[in-house]
Amino acid sequence: MSDVIKLLPDSVANQIAAGEVIQRPASVIKELVENAIDAQADNVAIILKDAGRTLIQVVDNGTGMSDTDARLAFERHSTSKIRNASDLFALHTMGFRGEALASIAAVSQLELRTTKRGNEMGTHIIINGSKCESQEADVCPAGCNFMVKNLFFNVPARRKFLKAPKIELANIVKEFERLALVNPTVEFTMCNNDAVMYKLQPGNIKQRIMQLFGNKIEEQLIPISIDTTLVRIEGFICKPENARKRNFIQYLFVNGRYMRHPYFHKAVLSSYEQLIPEGAQPNYFLYFSVDPETIDVNIHPTKTEIKFENELPIWQILSAAVKESLGRFSVVPSIDFDTDDAPDIPVFHVHREAPVSPSVPPGDNHAAAYNPFKNGNSGDYKVDPVVDWEKLYQRFEASRQDGFDMADVEVPSLSDDEENTECSLQLTDIGNNDCLQIQNRYIVSPVKSGLMIIDQHRAHIKVLFDKFLKQMSGRSSISQRIMFPEMLHLSGSRQLVLESLQDELENVGFCLSNLGGNDWSINGVPAGVDGIDIKDLLMQVIDAVTEGGKPVSDRIREHIAMVIAEKAAIPYGRSLSSKEMDTLIGDLMQLDSPNYLQDGKTVISIMTIDSINKLF
Repeated sequence: MSDVIKLLPDSVANQIAAGEVIQRPASVIKELVENAIDAQADNVAIILKDAGRTLIQVVDNGTGMSDTDARLAFERHSTSKIRNASDLFALHTMGFRGEALASIAAVSQLELRTTKRGNEMGTHIIINGSKCESQEADVCPAGCNFMVKNLFFNVPARRKFLKAPKIELANIVKEFERLALVNPTVEFTMCNNDAVMYKLQPGNIKQRIMQLFGNKIEEQLIPISIDTTLVRIEGFICKPENARKRNFIQYLFVNGRYMRHPYFHKAVLSSYEQLIPEGAQPNYFLYFSVDPETIDVNIHPTKTEIKFENELPIWQILSAAVKESLGRFSVVPSIDFDTDDAPDIPVFHVHREAPVSPSVPPGDNHAAAYNPFKNGNSGDYKVDPVVDWEKLYQRFEASRQDGFDMADVEVPSLSDDEENTECSLQLTDIGNNDCLQIQNRYIVSPVKSGLMIIDQHRAHIKVLFDKFLKQMSGRSSISQRIMFPEMLHLSGSRQLVLESLQDELENVGFCLSNLGGNDWSINGVPAGVDGIDIKDLLMQVIDAVTEGGKPVSDRIREHIAMVIAEKAAIPYGRSLSSKEMDTLIGDLMQLDSPNYLQDGKTVISIMTIDSINKLF
């Protein structure tokens, strides 16, 4: 039998690696800019065509490469960052795997012009799908000039799954913000289709934050700084009143590298307890500096998942530092003891017949009124503390016994009289079927196979969702004007997403105006969204669209319909009449798929006869 295991060609191996490292145009920019930073560049320009589909060009003024290094850089696992395995635990550079350039070259048409500092001549390389087509001498400035053309041209399936240009551009802007925030001393320029999007001058961290998110954010920032033997943490947190449920800005960096770390994020949230509304998130920009030997960045090819050796003590240090900064800048609410405008405290006088405590000076009736063991007088009502305590205890014992008795009460049947309807199980008659409403939350109805249990809140959401979705199925929905327009400020990435959604949002009833500078005016909303936070609704729509899935128009309509339905649905705890339950069940059963909500939550559950028999 012939051998079946074969070595893959380098071109195939490079494409497999590209599936992990290069997922979209933003991934290319991340890898090329990080290489430029490692090469000591202090000026990086990013030029895009069609949000990176047609062209991604990254120009830097770093150290550049020699002829030999330029050619070798496109081979798998070729790198100048490490020499042996032990170097993985003492990394001082962004890159180290030696896969990025090989992966990019495998799925694009790539050109590189580079000159090493101090050399008069450079080199020009053309690579097409991992195949080097030419390399020749060229005259170009010191540094590197990468041109990545027609990304995924040889992998049609990957190119097909790229999102709309503005969605991909939003992902690029998000990656650009991370790179710019962690390298504030580097000058960055980014253009798309010949339009300059960003021109960032070198400065400190605070200046870079303001360049990216606007000058208004300055008044929100609270500096944080702590230096210990384990970690040094610097950066900014934001005031509790600026916490948001959507569109929050949160960045964690370690040793000049962006990271996702839910554990440290939770440490920040725990420090804001009792200071921000439930569900809101604070903004923060936190920079960690640790010994490179105490972290492992070689977990995932994207290098954003990082393992810390001293997670627990760093968690405690971070939490304490955030609390200390919040307290030092007096953003924690304090108790106001100013009594100038305080309401008058009622004074209770002692009944004339009540003896005054010997410890109270004669004539000081105000002080005597505070003795809790003496008889009081309020009008004609007199209280005997001993007798009342005994009565209270007797009532407590009675209530306790009543509770035990109620636990043994049988569920009333249809033949019981009306007195039984006061039980916690509410018995009603719907049509020819017997139905129970349990704790004003569930509706139970007998069916052929057993008992049907319906969650009344979810059932009404399902009915209303279907109704609202049909209303918005036309190309143009009814819009109602807002007397006082709402103002919405977005980050750069979300700004691009909203621009791409503007037409679809107007089709479902929104009226939006772009004011420039990432500011929007909400002038009109779909009919039926009264009482809903419009800005939060728009942020939910933007996030839902960014996640991908169905066509944009379908996702917008479904999300708006679901939000409106959840807001208008019958709440838990409401008692329903027979007619209301009859109508709700009838409307629910007319739907095509009544059993589940759009997010998969159960609406109807059936307890079969066999399951009931097993209980007995």
